[in-house]
Amino acid sequence: MKLLALIIYFAVMVGIGIYCRKHATDVNGFVLGGRSVGPWLTAFAYGTSYFSAVVFVGYAGQFGWKYGIAATWAGIGNAVIGSLLAWVILGRRTRIMTQHLDSATMPQFFGRRFNSQALKIVSSAIIFIFLIPYTASLYNGLSRLFGMAFDIDYSVCIILMAVLTAIYVIAGGYMATAINDFIQGIIMLVGISAVIAAVLGSKGGLMAAMDGLARVSDPTVSETPGVFSSFFGPDPLNLMFVVILTSLGTWGLPQMVQKFYAIKNEEAIKKGTIISTLFAMVVAGGCYFLGGFGRLFSDQIDIAANGYDSVIPTMLQNLSPALIALVVILVLSASMSTLSSLVIASSSTLTIDFLKDQFIKDMDDKKQVLFIRALIVVFIAISAIIALIQYKSSVTFIAQLMGISWGALAGAFLAPFLYSLYWKKTTKASCWACFIFGSGIMLLNMLVPGIFPTIMKSPINCGSIAMLAGLVIVPVVSWLTPKPDQKLVDDAFACYEKGTVVAQKTALGQ
Repeated sequence: MKLLALIIYFAVMVGIGIYCRKHATDVNGFVLGGRSVGPWLTAFAYGTSYFSAVVFVGYAGQFGWKYGIAATWAGIGNAVIGSLLAWVILGRRTRIMTQHLDSATMPQFFGRRFNSQALKIVSSAIIFIFLIPYTASLYNGLSRLFGMAFDIDYSVCIILMAVLTAIYVIAGGYMATAINDFIQGIIMLVGISAVIAAVLGSKGGLMAAMDGLARVSDPTVSETPGVFSSFFGPDPLNLMFVVILTSLGTWGLPQMVQKFYAIKNEEAIKKGTIISTLFAMVVAGGCYFLGGFGRLFSDQIDIAANGYDSVIPTMLQNLSPALIALVVILVLSASMSTLSSLVIASSSTLTIDFLKDQFIKDMDDKKQVLFIRALIVVFIAISAIIALIQYKSSVTFIAQLMGISWGALAGAFLAPFLYSLYWKKTTKASCWACFIFGSGIMLLNMLVPGIFPTIMKSPINCGSIAMLAGLVIVPVVSWLTPKPDQKLVDDAFACYEKGTVVAQKTALGQ
């Protein structure tokens, strides 16, 4: 049954990719779906790109074990800050200005917003460096689940997932990814709900599970009785940094922001905001809520020997074969949707922002699409090779680099992108300062351990601080450096002042 479910799932994914070939004939169609993607597809594409196996297996297990039921705050933060506020604050303005500047990627946006080829090239290099290891990390959450569900080598799983993702992304581009994300999102919603019900049922229901969690004690963490079932858990400060990184971080991730480029119209933004928020509340909230009960299985888990990645698989190992099949497809869906989003972001950025005009002059639309497709193969192959190397050996450098990817990308891009949409006085120098600070502080934290205060030793804390610091760096540097060219700024912001005819229910006439 498990194998049959996988075969059907893969067949549907590939079929959709082939069906969407007609939408992927030029750059606008391949990378942005012709900027005509509706609310349901956009909202689910945003949500499924947000939550991968890293969240379900890694983060939910790790933070659930550390903070107990209070880890649910991370899921609530993902829904409110990472989804609702991201759509409200970034959605409309991103769609309007990126179309006005004719930019299909984040580096292209920076290049045209500030009339700087150098900004475009450096931002594309940052994306290339930090998205590849993040892409490789998507395979990791699958290893233990596949070991539990199937008697096959995990290497086969890596190769299979890479090949099938490549087929449907190369064939159908963004539209195929969006439609597949919708299907994968439904699987994630049903799967997480069913798994929570089954796991809590195995412990006597919600109230019995909460009572059991209240009786768990760990003197190495806290002397407070019932701390793992408390409102803020044993370590509120570090929990706050987790919420900031995993929630506010989406505002600066190229593969997330790019979803706003493709929104069809105003109605799609309004509906997409609600759909995306509810999706995040169920999926992210459900994942962290589930992880919060991990310590009820402490008699079966050896964190010292097997790490935090063993928490969720241990919780699921006694479920029925049908539920285990659903869980495997759930985690596959989460990983493949995020993988497809990342490789489109990476390949389009490298083609449009780096190769075009810099090395290959006069690259027309057909050549750009061809290069993007070729680079998708390259990126997926590299990520699969990195995942295989990490699986077969004890290379720790790769794992460290994966841990800082999110913080480096969001630390570099969040503040410059946000201010560029809203504030006319944002300068080119402030973007440079944030690029250097955000990516630099994360690299230093990895390469020179102990250089920063204790609170910044964790990549999560360091990444959160990098993002928050960027919100201060951009206005301070902008005030201290020469003002941007007024004509350039006026042209960029003119898009917000264009008149548009709307229905009378939206705005009253004279």
